[in-house]
Amino acid sequence: MAKQRFRDVKQGRIRPVETKKKRSASTPTDLPATLRQRFKAFITDSFMILMPLMYIVFYLVFDGREGFAQHKLLGWLYILIPYILITALFLAKSGQTPGMRAYEIRTVDCRSGKPPSIGASLLRQLLGVWDFFLFTWILQFFRRDHRTPHEILSGTCLLQEPSR
Repeated sequence: MAKQRFRDVKQGRIRPVETKKKRSASTPTDLPATLRQRFKAFITDSFMILMPLMYIVFYLVFDGREGFAQHKLLGWLYILIPYILITALFLAKSGQTPGMRAYEIRTVDCRSGKPPSIGASLLRQLLGVWDFFLFTWILQFFRRDHRTPHEILSGTCLLQEPSR
């Protein structure tokens, strides 16, 4: 292809060569969230969502620590089921939990680059609990994109928000 002359392009005799298009902010080729961002978001979500649920279950449902100790399995179900539902709703609505918003990361569907559906968010959170208790989250330290098994199985990615 011949080199385009500025004067020809300016006068409209030929069309300019299209340069590479800018990537949109929601493409799955963005930078993955760092391990530090993930950890900080997890801790923030634990204090903002999980701790109030634990307080309600410990003191309002089981009337104290002794009551919870007698029914541990039921107590943890009362804590984890609302936690999974709340975080899945956050992810389906905006792709971010409060902790993710604070540390500028978002969850997207890896194929489309959009926030995950409610089904994918729910699957992600259910598998996330399984991932946490089986210590398979350690695999994120060995992957370049830092994806955990529950993210791979649900088809989601954690990405850094573009700079504002």
